[in-house]
Parts: sequence; C-alpha cells; structure tokens
Amino acid sequence: MTFCVGIKVNEGIVALADTRIVRGSEQVNKRKLAEFQHAGQALFTMTSGLRSVRDKTLTYVDEALRGEDVVRDRLYQFTNLFGDQLRRVKAEDGPALAATNHTFNLHAIIGGRLPADEKPQMFYVYPEGNWVEVAIDSPYFIIGRTYYGKPILDRLLTSDTPLSSAIALALLAFDATRTSVTDVDYPIDVAVLGNNDSSPRFHRYTEADLAETISNWNRSLSDSVHNLPMQWASPLLNDYQQ
Repeated sequence: MTFCVGIKVNEGIVALADTRIVRGSEQVNKRKLAEFQHAGQALFTMTSGLRSVRDKTLTYVDEALRGEDVVRDRLYQFTNLFGDQLRRVKAEDGPALAATNHTFNLHAIIGGRLPADEKPQMFYVYPEGNWVEVAIDSPYFIIGRTYYGKPILDRLLTSDTPLSSAIALALLAFDATRTSVTDVDYPIDVAVLGNNDSSPRFHRYTEADLAETISNWNRSLSDSVHNLPMQWASPLLNDYQQ
C-alpha cells in the first residue's frame, strides 16, 4: 500500500511519501515522490495505486513535456497534462486490468510553483483524470492509507500552521499510519516549498534519522495521558483509587 500526504499552509507546501511496496510476501522500497523539471523550475508528484499505471503515466508525462514547445507557466496547466496522460493510460490498459479484476486506481497529488503562480500550489488528481485544488478550510490531501493519519491533521492542522509545524504534522500522520499497518514504512521522502522558494527542497529520511523525534512524541503522548483530569471516572474506579 502507500502513504502520501500533501499539506498547504500560508507559508508554503509540504509533501511526504513512504517508499514501501508490498507484492505478495515480498517487500521492497520504491520512490513514490517524483520530481519534474519544467519552465526552469521543479515540481513534484506523489501517487498511490498500481505501480505499473504510475510508471506508465509518469513516462508519458515526461515524453509529452519533451516533445512539445508549449511552456506551461501555471501548475494547473501541468496538472491538466498529467490528467490527459492518465486518461490515455486508462484507455490503453483499463480493459486489460478489468479483465483480470484489477481496478484502475491511480490517485495523485501534484505540488509546486511555476513562473506565473503567485504562491506554491497543490492539486489532487482522481483516476478519471479530473482534479481539485487544496482548500483553505481543508489544507491537506492524503492518498493510499488515509484513515490513520487524518485525526492528527484534522485536530491540529490549519492554514495558519507554521511551515515547520506542518512538516512535523506530516511526519506524525505518517508515524500513526506506520504504527497501525505493515505495508507503510521508512524510508520516507519529503519535499518542502516555501513561498520565497522557486523549487522544492527534497530529502530522504531513514527510521534512524527520526528516531529521537518519534521517541519524544511517544513520551509526550504517554505524559499527556497520565496528566489527564480523570475525576469524571471516579464512579468507575472506586476499587482502584489510591
């Protein structure tokens, strides 16, 4: 499976993707956060779904960019191109996949900033090739394993969250997911694009790189539970109170 999260706050955007790929009893690591160069600037895509559909779509997108003279200066224009190539792959491979009971299920998050974009942008692309833009009142997208990380983001993330805290929340959403499933794991790839940057900064982190941060988070959670006011539970604990 997959865990990918994209966050947009007032100071910029954050992307985080795991690298675990599970095929039957085999587990391997593959990059899910891909970088594209266009119009002299960089942008990124993250995908969930069948790896073969992902690879073919990205190859077609790269081929289309190399084979045309059009310069797309807005990120939504690149997203339109991605959607067109995704529909092309669906037309070519969809019937064969359906015949073997495989669902055409590629979802994508695209982020970046092209020359005419005032600020970094982020879009969610559906398997049908249509897209939506991240909203100020719902400033993130998750694809793949979506259930476990959402509570952290829904409780703590707003558009006013500082960029550094948005990076931390992306990590904690990943950690919550990794804790509960076996098909999401390190290493993780992270991209950050601030409002004053023209291209994202990419970095890969191992479990060892982030062990201290996650350990600190676990201690904080344990301390918070210990310090919760529990007077309301007195009727349930008469035999256990000291």
